[in-house]
Amino acid sequence: QNVYKEHLANVTWCIQPRYCSKLANTSVTPRERKTTVNKFKSQISSGPSFQDFIKGVSVNKTYNAADEEYYDKHSYLSQDLEMGNSRKVYFETYGCQMNVNDTEIAWSILQRKGYQRTVDLSEADVVLLVTCSIREKAEQTIWNRLQQLTTMKKRRLKTHTPMKIGILGCMAERLKTELLEREKLVDVLAGPDAYRDLPRLLTVADGGHQASNVLLSLEETYADIMPVHHAPHGYSAFVSIMRGCDNMCSYCIVPFTRGKERSRPVISILDEVRMLSDQGVKEVTLLGQNVNSYRDTSEEQFCGSDVTKLSQGFKTVYRSKQGGLRFSDLLDRVSRIDPDMRIRFTSPHPKDFPDEVLQLIAERRNICKQIHLPAQSGSSTVLKAMRRGYTREAYLDLVKNIKRIIPEVSLSSDFISGFCGETEDDQQQTLSLIREVGYNVGFLFAYSMRKKTHAFHRLQDDVPAEVKRQRLEECIGVFREEAARVNAALIGSTQLVLVEGESKRSAKDLCGRTDGNMKVIFPKEDVAVRPAESNTASVNAGDYLLVKVGSGTSLKSHHILKYLSIKC
Repeated sequence: QNVYKEHLANVTWCIQPRYCSKLANTSVTPRERKTTVNKFKSQISSGPSFQDFIKGVSVNKTYNAADEEYYDKHSYLSQDLEMGNSRKVYFETYGCQMNVNDTEIAWSILQRKGYQRTVDLSEADVVLLVTCSIREKAEQTIWNRLQQLTTMKKRRLKTHTPMKIGILGCMAERLKTELLEREKLVDVLAGPDAYRDLPRLLTVADGGHQASNVLLSLEETYADIMPVHHAPHGYSAFVSIMRGCDNMCSYCIVPFTRGKERSRPVISILDEVRMLSDQGVKEVTLLGQNVNSYRDTSEEQFCGSDVTKLSQGFKTVYRSKQGGLRFSDLLDRVSRIDPDMRIRFTSPHPKDFPDEVLQLIAERRNICKQIHLPAQSGSSTVLKAMRRGYTREAYLDLVKNIKRIIPEVSLSSDFISGFCGETEDDQQQTLSLIREVGYNVGFLFAYSMRKKTHAFHRLQDDVPAEVKRQRLEECIGVFREEAARVNAALIGSTQLVLVEGESKRSAKDLCGRTDGNMKVIFPKEDVAVRPAESNTASVNAGDYLLVKVGSGTSLKSHHILKYLSIKC
C-alpha cells in the first residue's frame, strides 16, 4: 500500500476530461487541472485500500483505536452475522480417523459461534458431511446420500428454517465444480484447510448463495483449536499431530486433497493430551496421513542440521529434510504424560521407522506394541510403479527388524489388488508376502483410479474389474488363514484389555481391545476387585481387565478372540 502511494506521488498526471453536452465548450485551465489532480490524490491516500475488502487479512501497519473502529465497521461480514444463533448442526463422518478428528475441529469452530449439535437429522438446520475421496466407492456413497438429503430438504415445512447442506473434507476439494453444479445439491463446500471459514460460508449460504472455500494451506494445522472430542464412551480419543503428505505415491489422491506435510507444534499436542488425561481418557491415537514423518520446526532450538533418518533400504521422492523434533521425540514426550494412558498412532509409512522409534515402543509400557505397516503389494515391480520407495526385500527386512526389537508386536497392513500393470506373478508375490509376515489385521481393497494422481497421468488402469475382484478375494482368503494362525498362538495367554462397552453380538457380553488392537468378546460379569478377594465390582467402559484367552478365530479382516474367564 505504501509503495502504491509513493508511486502516485511520482506520477505525472495527465487527465483528459470527458465533457457532457452542457460543458462541451468549457475549457479547463491549468490551475483547475492541478486542483482536480490534488483532490484525486488526496482521496486515494485517505480512502479505503485493497485490504478493506479482504476480511481477516493482517496488514503491516499500526492502527489507532479510530482505525480499528473503521476497519471493523467496513469488514465484509460482521461478527454478528456469522453467529449460529442456536441453529442445530448434524454431522455425518465418512472415511478415515483423520475425518473423525476433522469433525471434532469443525464442531469446535461452530460451537464457539453459537451453533448447537444434534444427533437427530430431522431437527437439523445444517447437515455437514465430512467426506473421503480415497476410492470411487466412497464418493458414490456421498452422491447417493446427497440425493436423499436433497429430497428431505425439499419436503421440509416452509415454516421451518431452510436446511443447508455442506460437504467438508477431501471430496469438497477434489470435486468442487461438480458438487456446486450437479443438480445444485450443495450449499456449502469447505476443504480440509478451510474449516475456520465455516461460519462465514454458512452465513453466505443463508443469503441464498452457494459458498465455497477449498484453498489448501502450507501452514494450517489447527494447532490453536481444541477439538470437541465426541467419543461415544469417552475412554478414547484421536489427536491430530500433522496434516498432508509429501510421499506422492502414484495411486494416492491425499497430497492433492490435503496438501503438503506440515506438523503441529509439539507444545499444543502435549496440552491436548494432558487435557484428555485430566478428563479420564484411557487411550489416545496420534493421527496423520504419514504420522511417523512428524517434524516440528516451530521453534528455533528444534532446527538443527541433522538429516531425517529413514528405515534402512527405503528412499523418498523428495529431498532429505533437516532439523526439527522428530516422531520419536514426540512419542517420548506424549507417553510420559500419563503412564496409564495407552498411546497408539496411525497411519504411518514404513520408511519412517528408524531404530530409535522401535526401541521406544519396546521400552514404554503404555505405547501399544502394535504397528500398522502398509505394504500395498508384495511385488517389487508393482511397488516401483506405486512409487513406494522400497522393494519387497527391504520391507521384509524391516519386518524382521521390528520383530527382533519388539518380539510381541502385532502387525497390520494395507493392500491394493489390481494396480496398473499387475500380473498374475505379482499377485502370487503379494500372497506369499502375506503368508511370510503373518498380520493380525488387514485392510484390503481393489484399485480405484483417481484423477490428478501420477498413475492417472502416466499409467494405464489395465487390470479388468473382474480380475481385481478375484485377486482381492484371494488376498482376503490368505489373510484370514494367516490371521487365524497368528491368533491361535495367543490361546492360553493373558491379555490386558481396555473395555469399550457391550458387544454388538449380545447384551450378555462385553467387548474391548488388546494392546495389539485385536477386538475381544468376553462375558459380562462382575470381577474380583483384587485376586483372592470376595469383593466384586461391575465392569464398565474404560476399565482395564486382564483376560485369559480361551480360543481364537478370524472374521473378515478383523479378528475376534473369545474369552472363557476373566481375572483382575
